[in-house]
Amino acid sequence: MVEKTVYLSVGSNLGDRAKNLRVAIDELPHAGVAVKKVSSLYETEPVDLREQPWFLNCAVEVATHFDPMTLLRVLREIETKMGSKKLVAKGPRLIDIDILLYGSETIDTPELHVPHPRMHLRRFVLAPLAEIAPKALHAALKMTAAQLLERTPDHSAVRKLE
Repeated sequence: MVEKTVYLSVGSNLGDRAKNLRVAIDELPHAGVAVKKVSSLYETEPVDLREQPWFLNCAVEVATHFDPMTLLRVLREIETKMGSKKLVAKGPRLIDIDILLYGSETIDTPELHVPHPRMHLRRFVLAPLAEIAPKALHAALKMTAAQLLERTPDHSAVRKLE
């Protein structure tokens, strides 16, 4: 299989959030996924379920030979290994790793939707992504990460940490 450039969104709002992000990213190479770039960390306000702690989020550019479903399984294994449990949809989590873009592919299965179906509505996803890959193209909307960030209707607080 040809190596693909993939963009991930990584977030945490429980425990030592920065450490959780570092541990998840450090696990990627051990799982066979090469880390190419990592954005700054952004502190972000919860969007859907507002009564929960603020998140730390970042974007990660990776290279992988895994097909999309294998990559999804690998990411879920990292989340499980770290002790993340998704008890409430959109709720608090120790670690959350989402596939935003998988090359230029569009994937629509019950388990996986790529490009991520709500990424264009999520400032907390777009700000870090536009930092490391402003020209990354959304296969369905035919806009770059930078253009999507400019146009997103989401005005939630997203603060880059120094």
